Amino acid sequence: MKVSTPGLTPATLFARETLWQSWLDVEAALAEVQAEMGMIPDWAAAGIRGAATLDKVGIEALQSDIRVTHAPILSLTRLLGRAAGEAGAYVHWGATTQNVMQTARILLIREADHAIRRALGAALDRLAEMAATHAETLMAGRTNRQHALPITFGFKVAGWIEELTRAIDRLDGGGRRLFVLPFGGAVGAMHAFGAEGRELNARLAARFGLGDLLVPGRAINDLFADYVVQLSLLAMTIERIAAEFYLLMTEEIGEISETLDAGTVGSSTMPHKVNPKFVVRVLAEAAELRGLAGSALETGRSSHEGDAAKNQLLSSVLDRAVPLAWTLAEGFEGLLRRIAVNAGRMERNAQLSGGAIATEGLMMLLAPRTGRAEAHDLIHHALDHRAANGGTVAEALMADDAIRLHLSADEIGAALDPANYCGDSARIARDAAEMARSLSRQIR
Repeated sequence: MKVSTPGLTPATLFARETLWQSWLDVEAALAEVQAEMGMIPDWAAAGIRGAATLDKVGIEALQSDIRVTHAPILSLTRLLGRAAGEAGAYVHWGATTQNVMQTARILLIREADHAIRRALGAALDRLAEMAATHAETLMAGRTNRQHALPITFGFKVAGWIEELTRAIDRLDGGGRRLFVLPFGGAVGAMHAFGAEGRELNARLAARFGLGDLLVPGRAINDLFADYVVQLSLLAMTIERIAAEFYLLMTEEIGEISETLDAGTVGSSTMPHKVNPKFVVRVLAEAAELRGLAGSALETGRSSHEGDAAKNQLLSSVLDRAVPLAWTLAEGFEGLLRRIAVNAGRMERNAQLSGGAIATEGLMMLLAPRTGRAEAHDLIHHALDHRAANGGTVAEALMADDAIRLHLSADEIGAALDPANYCGDSARIARDAAEMARSLSRQIR
């Protein structure tokens, strides 16, 4: 069962009317399950269901009553009871405020979770296409922001894909734990429901498509905190990918750019500038979401069987985190649609060192004849000599007698070609593309 709020968006997910209608949906479902079990009359459940809309209850009347009571569910059930007529005597039968609020939140979060997954599935498809297309596109691998070894751009994307699959796997776990029914009455031991409490909880959970809890109480903030932390870790991964794009867009590197619409302006004062537009928004949203993990962890330290202070903090965190995650996932997919890869610039940058970027391969070619440590030192010495005396990397290595004792000029030249030393980059890229497509099919 879904909440009856069609056309949900990040902006409306936890809006006042959305929350109020979700509370009404929970109250109506409770009455129907209780009628099935004979706890209340069938006609009462039908009457409650028929009255459980904001149009029947009255938005302005509800808002006014909440201002007086400062107890939103009390006001809601009072007005729902009036709207239901005689059936109103059976509204909120044995339930408590947090049962309704938490259940409704969980159902709304689940709707957002579906939307987040759809966006992530589309993002995986974009990354899969990128990895496959550029499985053999030469570029410089970088560690500590310096050239390390030659790789392909597809290999870099493969790393992003695998990290994103881990983020989705963690989100799966957070959702599996969160999407349960916390409906056990005032403190969680189902006092008002008597011996039928366990069955009521199981039936209501099945009605909503939720799991059940042994202790369906109000002190379950850890489940919400867990889910927000998983969203924060997802944001961390998206931020890492977007930050690499942003860096590679630097004009001195120029390996990535955004495809912008005609008429886009970069600066109000510098006519030549066309700044990145989409990556910066993703980075800002990811940083904000990532930062909510700390606040989420604060919410889990509730006291005893319920804690209104922690619940208010939790509502505030969820109001920000879940819609933001939805917006971020869609924005990330939109960014990927606009990424343009400059393969020529990638190759030119990989050649900037004149072949030094591939000298590990030369070392491994020399190592069987000299030992690895000696091969390393011989090449390092030759490169030091070149730095002091000038010339190309190839000239310095070919002029070194100790190296030429073991390798010909042709062997040295071939070993210094970065394109000949990309390791298993292409296969890894293609395997990652298939991994991404497979996961996209599962989650979409």
